[in-house]
Amino acid sequence: MSAQPFTAEFAEGLAGPEWLRARRAARAALAAGVEMPTVGAEEWRYSRIGDFPAADFTTVATGAPAAGALPAPVAAVLAGLGDHCGHIVTVDGVVAAHMGCADAAAAGVTFAPAADGELLAIVMAEAHDAFAAWNDALTVAPIVLDVPAGVELTAPFVVVHHLGTDGAASFPRLVVRAGANSSFSVVEVHVSDDVRALSAPVTELAVGPAARVRHTVVQDLGPRVWQVGSMLADVGQEATWSSAVAALGGEYARMRVDCRLVGRGSTGNVASAYLGSRSQMIDLRTYQEHLGADTTSDLYFKGAVGERSHSVYTGLIRIRPGARGANAVQANRVIKLSDDAWAESVPNLEIENNDVRCAHASTVGPVDPDQRFYLESRGVPPKAADRLIVGGFFDDALDHFPVPEAVTLVRDRLDAVLDREVAPLGSAR
Repeated sequence: MSAQPFTAEFAEGLAGPEWLRARRAARAALAAGVEMPTVGAEEWRYSRIGDFPAADFTTVATGAPAAGALPAPVAAVLAGLGDHCGHIVTVDGVVAAHMGCADAAAAGVTFAPAADGELLAIVMAEAHDAFAAWNDALTVAPIVLDVPAGVELTAPFVVVHHLGTDGAASFPRLVVRAGANSSFSVVEVHVSDDVRALSAPVTELAVGPAARVRHTVVQDLGPRVWQVGSMLADVGQEATWSSAVAALGGEYARMRVDCRLVGRGSTGNVASAYLGSRSQMIDLRTYQEHLGADTTSDLYFKGAVGERSHSVYTGLIRIRPGARGANAVQANRVIKLSDDAWAESVPNLEIENNDVRCAHASTVGPVDPDQRFYLESRGVPPKAADRLIVGGFFDDALDHFPVPEAVTLVRDRLDAVLDREVAPLGSAR
């Protein structure tokens, strides 16, 4: 695949302030020179990128969405999250709702559509693929969350992206800057109607010295949506970034996660719970890059695939020469719920310093027969036994999610799919 799905004309027709229009024009010229990916590249191996239906996505939103009530999936998400420290909702990439938080505003927090380009590309100085490049060129309403040094907030900031138009391409952009010794949570949710659409989000997180940022992304898109997303974090000295990705929907749903541990003593924790059904593909790629000394990363992924679905996980732990004392762990475990389902799991290590500790683990297999036998021997029917086992399997993964308010949303969605794929939860009791 080499043909570009978008052109500079897409950028020229988009609304926005003059600084954003000028930035988009410059970035569109750069994006036009970036080759579309192919499965020949290692980071796209096993993917479905050769089937990318570029001709299906013909529009990018150009103005404000119609006034009125929020789409039902968005309203359900906000209600499910409970109390939160303000929210921003986009519909097809355009801001549809913005509610601030008095406590955050009093502390000097900025949580709003970007007023200028100062923080854009604060982490992603150069796009790593064509979709990230086109996000730079076509984002309509980049959002900034800027938390000053020393500010501590408990309730999460919430960003919900909704797709509701057939043929639309959306390029959400969220930039988070955590000041030194700040502490807060962020939840991003991607939902849609049953539409044929594309989402190509980019999230950048710059975590300052000794800051603690808790971050969760929930992807629950409709069965005809393509998503090709990127999440990048730079973590400063003695800071901790704890993130989680729930990948539950979409026709083809890809997320690349780059965790760069820059400062000495920095920590990056990344967890995921993912579930494939029907004929969808869940595609997760991770890069744990240790640059500073005495850095720690812990990656814990768990997934399941049912029916004819397919999951891909490839991960790279990269230890740079200056990362003496680094400690890195990577684990991905997948359960196959169907003989027709398939999973790829490929962990990798690249180590350039001898004074380090690294470990990785990868398993793909059916429901554990010993666990099933144990439950059946106590009178639990086979289907109900499988449902209990798989539910418990995901419970362990959800324990690693850093924002508790998002866990209920994820658990409810997992339960709904597992009730259909394996057995209703009630039958397991």
